[in-house]
Amino acid sequence: MPGVRRRLPANRTLTSQCTHHHVAVFLLTFFSYSLLHASRKTFSNVKVSISNQWTPFPHNNTSPNLQPNELWNNSHIFPDTRKATLFLGTLDTIFLFSYAVGLFISGTVGDRLNMRWVLSFGMCSSAVVVFVFGTVTEWLHFYNEWFYCFLWIVNGLLQSTGWPCVVAVMGNWFGKAGRGLVFGLWSACASVGNIFGAFLASSVLQYGYEYAFLVTASVQFAGGIIVFFGLVISPKEVGLPDVGEEGDGSAEEDVSEPLIGSSGDDDNNDDDQNYSIQAADLSNSGSGSGSSNARQPRPIGFFQACCLPGVILYSLAYACLKLVNYSFFFWLPLYLYDNFGWKEAEADELSIWYDVGGIIGGTIQGFISDKLQKRAPVLAVSLILAIAALLGYSRSPNNKLINAVLMAITGFFIGGPSNMISSAISADLGRQEMVKGSSEALATVTGIVDGTGSIGAAVGQSLVSLIHDKLEWMSVFYFFSLMIGLTVLFITPLIVNEIKMLRAERRLRRLAG
Repeated sequence: MPGVRRRLPANRTLTSQCTHHHVAVFLLTFFSYSLLHASRKTFSNVKVSISNQWTPFPHNNTSPNLQPNELWNNSHIFPDTRKATLFLGTLDTIFLFSYAVGLFISGTVGDRLNMRWVLSFGMCSSAVVVFVFGTVTEWLHFYNEWFYCFLWIVNGLLQSTGWPCVVAVMGNWFGKAGRGLVFGLWSACASVGNIFGAFLASSVLQYGYEYAFLVTASVQFAGGIIVFFGLVISPKEVGLPDVGEEGDGSAEEDVSEPLIGSSGDDDNNDDDQNYSIQAADLSNSGSGSGSSNARQPRPIGFFQACCLPGVILYSLAYACLKLVNYSFFFWLPLYLYDNFGWKEAEADELSIWYDVGGIIGGTIQGFISDKLQKRAPVLAVSLILAIAALLGYSRSPNNKLINAVLMAITGFFIGGPSNMISSAISADLGRQEMVKGSSEALATVTGIVDGTGSIGAAVGQSLVSLIHDKLEWMSVFYFFSLMIGLTVLFITPLIVNEIKMLRAERRLRRLAG
């Protein structure tokens, strides 16, 4: 019957197509972005040491009393640790804004240049900037606020080359069959990078914070070299068919087709295209030029990508959600130290459980969305439960075990949806049927979604600091709950549409049965 399609189990289709090239691409893209995130986490973990180094003796009990006093004060840029910490927070905001701007640019660049070159260049050049920022300046005893700001702006722009490229490469290799599960596992790269960065920093911090930057930058630079010589960005480079071109199309139909198929109601097709990233049978509108596009795909423009169904809604939703997710990334150790009085090292170790919850949440929720063949309803349920988890965690007792459990649960319901939107859903958006003749749209769409999210995260860091300073931590959690509610509000049209399509598919199955 029209609208009824034969679907193979996602895991069966996925395993039947997996080769050693798929495994290599999965691992290379996973660890390349993990290394980029590790350098960010290293900066977060050594803030106390940097703050102490940037302040003079009277306000820094860990530093020796150097004479003459004028020489000591001239070598440092802040009169006390409070102002040094405020500047470090400013650097976080600067980085996120430049990172957001870079994402809008990098996605477009990645679609037009070889993504292996772009990713490798970003990793290696970012490693050099991190090395200069944390290591060279300390070795030369050169401390200058404007120079630090300039380096961190450049670092944000360079690091922005990573996410659009790795998501686009993964989208080139892994189709719709099992994409939620694959990307759920793969999107743990950021959390693994956080854990790896914390490990690298803590292992050498006793020798000085400059060595934490040195080790992280060296590993990241080496990773960029490996990516340059080892990453295959497309199956066609090794003689394999692109995603969706295998066989006669029946077995792979759900790989190349939008995740959410047609509801079977032709009268509703126009509405579906406005609200769902997976509006079905859009290829008919471009059948006249399909043959020429197939011979020579052309990347779509930035504004064309913004107009694709679902891109704006998911981008706005991700701005609210990434604000909350990154606030945990930047502020969780301080919250544990400030609210419970736990030692800084203990707070850093305990904060890892938020990342663990995010890893598990992204994997399980991606798997469920594969089974349902829908993403938005899974996100909605998780985000609604996230509000309850936030309020529960805000009332955690002064017990490390209970706090870790509640933190992992919170990470499950917040980090999981965040990983899905930034990876699997971005891949869905960039490979939907409307741009089938221009598959190079993937990096551009990913840059738009993540760039908008990073703008929200950058604004959020300033708001969290202001709310905490003027009110209290409980107000910060209420603010987080509001942002989660806005996330659900932005994707409500998608949720409603996908639920309608689920019901329509069930009716068609009954009629076909």
